[in-house]
Amino acid sequence: MLDGLQRDSFEYFSREHNPSNGLIRDNTDRKSPASIAVTGFGLAAYIVAVERGFMGRREALGRTLAAARFFDGISREPEINATGYQGFYYHFLDMGKGTRVWHCELSTIDTGLLILGMLVAAQYFAGDNPRERELRERVGAIYRRVEWNWARDGRLTLTHGYHPETGFLKDRWGGYNEGLLLYILALGSPTHALSPKSYGEWTKSYRWKRIYGHEYLYAGPLFIHQFLHVWIDFRGRPDAYMRRKGSDYFENSRSAVYIQSEYCRRNPRGFKGYSALNWGITACDGPGTFVRKIGDSKRRLFGYHARGVPFGPDDGTISAGAAAASLPLAPEIVLPTIEHFLSTDVGKKTRCGFAASFNTMIPNSSALGFWRSKDDYGLNHGPLILMIENHRSGLIWNLMRDCLPVVRGMQRAGFSGSALPRK
Repeated sequence: MLDGLQRDSFEYFSREHNPSNGLIRDNTDRKSPASIAVTGFGLAAYIVAVERGFMGRREALGRTLAAARFFDGISREPEINATGYQGFYYHFLDMGKGTRVWHCELSTIDTGLLILGMLVAAQYFAGDNPRERELRERVGAIYRRVEWNWARDGRLTLTHGYHPETGFLKDRWGGYNEGLLLYILALGSPTHALSPKSYGEWTKSYRWKRIYGHEYLYAGPLFIHQFLHVWIDFRGRPDAYMRRKGSDYFENSRSAVYIQSEYCRRNPRGFKGYSALNWGITACDGPGTFVRKIGDSKRRLFGYHARGVPFGPDDGTISAGAAAASLPLAPEIVLPTIEHFLSTDVGKKTRCGFAASFNTMIPNSSALGFWRSKDDYGLNHGPLILMIENHRSGLIWNLMRDCLPVVRGMQRAGFSGSALPRK
């Protein structure tokens, strides 16, 4: 079952790439540009594909090397229609030209996810041959080039990004979220490292809550609790904040999975179909932005939106893939959930496995009779492939355990534990 889920999801990365530059499309809409974050997830997915026999090693290396050559070889001048600047890259790029689209931002987190994909690829392709050596050299150059301190814009914490037209974005990486990965990468830099004071400032904004009997570091959307564990095995490796709480980030995300299941079992907003086996509330596609009367209640619906529990926003939209990607965190409740989805109409597969999301409250004229996303998204399929693999073999975790930038960043952030090597 798990092998089939991985194989189906890998169809996304098999189809939606440009072989000339290694870029991977954000979603299956033909007008969609490339996403640098999805490209990062795709580079890691190629490794799983090789190990599981979905793709040959030579092809995976070729695709990965194409991406490394592209990002290493771009112009780094601050043009509005460029690819990147100061070591960061624009969030969305034209699939062919590889240049900025949609007036999007230089994105700190999406650059970080791209680099994580490159770093794990460099760990995997460790052979002593010209192509693999070239890959490692280019990935090292890309990582060393990132100007992390520039992205602080004069303060301790990192900004979300930069627009060449208007300057730095007002939002900063604070509160508990996927930004933790950025701080680890930034602290580990051999050229432009952040001060450990930046990490301390970041953790000051955490919110510790007690929900349904679980005490944990709060973040509403499920993807936040997954993205960290795609790349790093945090089991038994707490930082100073988590040591004070007697926990670690893995146990924290495990609690979040239980809270998701319990929230949908209680179903406080009365959404159709919610149950302890029917959950997965996260950032995902939705029916659209409108208000509709359903039964006796008016419901506010959303398009692509970051949904979360238990405080919302929540409009009855679920991502089965998000639930499946929680597998290594709590397999005892996730495996029955996967089996439930596969046995019902909501789990009927698209060409890439689970649909991005569905909402059974919204009827339509399809054979299923309810709304389901018509597009597939790389940010759904990448974590599913990688988290299932971490459950099955620990592949990505094991590769990143010896990745010097990650090890160095965690040490400088104050992580400890017997599983953290000294380098």
